[in-house]
Amino acid sequence: MASTSDIRKGLCIKYNHDIFKVIEFLHVKPGKGPAFVRTKLKSVTNGKVIDNTFPSGHKIDEVKVMTSQYQFLYNDSDYYYFMNNDDYNQITIEKSKIDYPDLLKEGENVTIIINTEDNNPLSVDMPLNVTLEVTHTEPGVKGNTATNATKPATLETGAIVNVPLFINEGDKVKIDTEKGQYLERIK
Repeated sequence: MASTSDIRKGLCIKYNHDIFKVIEFLHVKPGKGPAFVRTKLKSVTNGKVIDNTFPSGHKIDEVKVMTSQYQFLYNDSDYYYFMNNDDYNQITIEKSKIDYPDLLKEGENVTIIINTEDNNPLSVDMPLNVTLEVTHTEPGVKGNTATNATKPATLETGAIVNVPLFINEGDKVKIDTEKGQYLERIK
């Protein structure tokens, strides 16, 4: 049993007969009244995100997990295939358990969290950002950098991301994998 002081990003807990992963948390100490922890939890079974507030000192059931580095091999519609970098065993994960699966490029290394009780994968943690090439977008116009206007661009993985107007086909861009947003152009 853990308590609210042990809550951290990425922690997997049992709550309401399901397993949730903490994606955001905030310890709040109001001037009046007891402290509490405000959390945003994501279900690892159905991907649903809920907000929950735990009173300070509340006991939580922590799920014992193991993290390993895996390399993304390929996908076929609803399933993604990964290979363990240590023992070369392969694992199959449903598309719904991956945040922004369209940003995964073949050969990309990810961290997979596995429940040690039943050896089922709980979630896939991608790198903080990925560098991808733009395969299709409208041509850029010189001088269109003064505004925050954007246009859609198709990346090499098939993902569509809004990018600034000066981005052209063939440019490499850095994408934030947590939000699926453009960060910068790579030269």
